[in-house]
Amino acid sequence: MVRDVSRAAGRSPAELVHIGKPRGEKVRVIRIDYNAEQWQEREIEPVAAALARRETENITWIRVIGLHDLSIVARIGEHFGFHPLLLEDAVNTQQRPKLDDYGDHLFVVLKLLRYDTRTAELEAEQVSIAVAEGLVVSFEEAQCREFDIVRDRIMAGAGRSRHSGADYLAYTLLDSVVDGYFLVLDDMGEQIELVEDELVADANPTLLATIHHLKSEVIFLRRTVWPVREVVAAIERSESGLMKPDTEIFLRDLYDHTYFVIETVETFREMMSGMFEIYLSAISNRMNQIMQVLTIIATIFIPLTFITSIYGMNFWYMPELGWRFGYPATLLVMVVVALGMVWYFHRKRWI
Repeated sequence: MVRDVSRAAGRSPAELVHIGKPRGEKVRVIRIDYNAEQWQEREIEPVAAALARRETENITWIRVIGLHDLSIVARIGEHFGFHPLLLEDAVNTQQRPKLDDYGDHLFVVLKLLRYDTRTAELEAEQVSIAVAEGLVVSFEEAQCREFDIVRDRIMAGAGRSRHSGADYLAYTLLDSVVDGYFLVLDDMGEQIELVEDELVADANPTLLATIHHLKSEVIFLRRTVWPVREVVAAIERSESGLMKPDTEIFLRDLYDHTYFVIETVETFREMMSGMFEIYLSAISNRMNQIMQVLTIIATIFIPLTFITSIYGMNFWYMPELGWRFGYPATLLVMVVVALGMVWYFHRKRWI
């Protein structure tokens, strides 16, 4: 990431530089026009045709799928009068979630998150949304299935989509991104619970590496979703007039959703810290058990060693050395002493 960001160093402000994963597929521009009675979707080439004058009674949604063709992004920004810094942020996929208010248009940057349960990896893609009067332009690194669901609802005429303005369309796009966070939380929560159960059953060094990896993913998740709450609150407080009072109600509900997401992420952080403590406690308990067994063995052998050491001395006059039953008697005494100590330890519940 640092190497990618350094590509923009030394360049003039607002100069377009694509920062992100290299992609070879062709950039697609899809235009959707709709109102309460009808809708139309077109994938248009060249881009100039997609930027034709809009009908005032229609809501226009332009999806830019792919950000590596800077000429297309620049043409869209020039046509709609977007601020140059907006375009610079749109093609820089290392942006932090944020809101920029340019007066006659708003610009929102968010992160789409997906959790791969097979590799336990958290994947992130950037989406940017520019909102103007009757217009929404979304910039997507790759085709976003969450936005496809919004598109399908518009085509089906479901809900309020076809009867509301561009502000409500922007809200539904934001809501689809936040809804994706809940799926990530479910998958990560299940993974954390599985690791926690394995940890309680058998704490081993392999689990420590898994816990460390999960903790890193939770930190990344927190860094990604934490600013979203402030973004939603800033949109609701915006004085641009683009967000109508009817939509502000939905934004407050979306704010509650983001708050719940953040609370869940904080719970995950606490669980990960607790899992480290459980691991250290389990290792300490295991070490204590080992030391207890070794101590008991050493304690039992102390009197046995004392007895054998007596008869290991090289004095000439030792009466027991000439006794016929001296050797078996000594062994018997050693066995009785050992069993007596084991019985005593068991009675004291030390073993």
